[in-house]
Amino acid sequence: MLYGKSVVLGVSGGIACYKACEIVSRLKKLGADVDVIMTKHACDFVAPLTFQTLAKSTVVTDEFAPVKEYDIKHISLAKKADIFVVAPATANVIAKLANGIADDMLSTTCLASCAPKLICPAMNVAMYGNEATADNIRILEERGMIFCQPTEGMLACGDVGKGRMAEPCDIVDKIVEILTPRQDMDGKTVLVTAGGTEESLDAVRVITNRSSGKMGASITSACIERGAKVVFVHGNIKTDIPKGVYKSIAVRTTDEMYGACLREFKEADIAILSAAPADYRPKKAYDSKIKGDEITVEFVKNPDIAAALGSGKERRKLVIFAAETDDLISNAKQKLTKKNADLVVANDVTKEGAGFDIDTNIAVLIDRFGNETESGKVSKRELADMIIDRVLSL
Repeated sequence: MLYGKSVVLGVSGGIACYKACEIVSRLKKLGADVDVIMTKHACDFVAPLTFQTLAKSTVVTDEFAPVKEYDIKHISLAKKADIFVVAPATANVIAKLANGIADDMLSTTCLASCAPKLICPAMNVAMYGNEATADNIRILEERGMIFCQPTEGMLACGDVGKGRMAEPCDIVDKIVEILTPRQDMDGKTVLVTAGGTEESLDAVRVITNRSSGKMGASITSACIERGAKVVFVHGNIKTDIPKGVYKSIAVRTTDEMYGACLREFKEADIAILSAAPADYRPKKAYDSKIKGDEITVEFVKNPDIAAALGSGKERRKLVIFAAETDDLISNAKQKLTKKNADLVVANDVTKEGAGFDIDTNIAVLIDRFGNETESGKVSKRELADMIIDRVLSL
């Protein structure tokens, strides 16, 4: 659920430090990348080695630690964070943040970060109710910081009242809510294809294309983040398999991809076919390397994956891609109708910023009702969310 997300956790000195260990453990189980910053007083409650073991990353405790490589930590972690969490947040740390004081690694990094900030107070009931603390919390809330309010109960000092840090499960739920606000694909299974297939010509040569699989990987990541269970069928790809996929199936030929898609589509709600399977294959694949100054290769048609899925999709949704060099809209509309698809993502691969093996794309989304939406030049991840939004609206 949090694969690819970076959480920076600031731990300040209080008895609730032990609860922060569970926060790290839960975040790691959800796939998050976690970095921990501890104040000097936090180290008196829990050893940095505990957090280092749980987070599987070096714990930062000293702003002026010897530099092993040039990496200004309070800046690098501030930029890395998708969310900055302070748990526990003592009255002292809350006061520092409210007044812009940066005198240790936690407060310095927090001040330098533009990421959303989640503050989890933990302190004595009288300290929490003090007018100064209330003013500091109000100031931070007005600046956009989010608070996970403390609960009532027996405090470490023996007092009873509001001041106990929220439970780790509730804090992690809040982090998930902030980082993945949309869960509109929860309960859905999505089949995504990516990359190019290859067809053997002889013992050393293959016929393939320039597809990198980046668009399919972006769609997969977006679906997972929005709650879907994704079956990722891929040929040759030049990117990592997205973390969190339910099932990853590697194929080589178009025929192998065809078989995998027919099997997996039976249990899917949506299929998004962003792969570039070879349309044709050599009629004969030679067992040894072909020699000669000139050769003639006869090709035969490969099975049509999109048409096969479209013919039996019933209430399931089918999204196809049309990579064109001429007559983009008319060719895409013909393909949409011919394959019985619900949405076609058409892109002119001759345009700068579109096409294969780059991180951006330019597309026109055309649905079965003829509605067209131009994406403009966007990242493939942004286009992925646009595609999902459109198919869900159908």
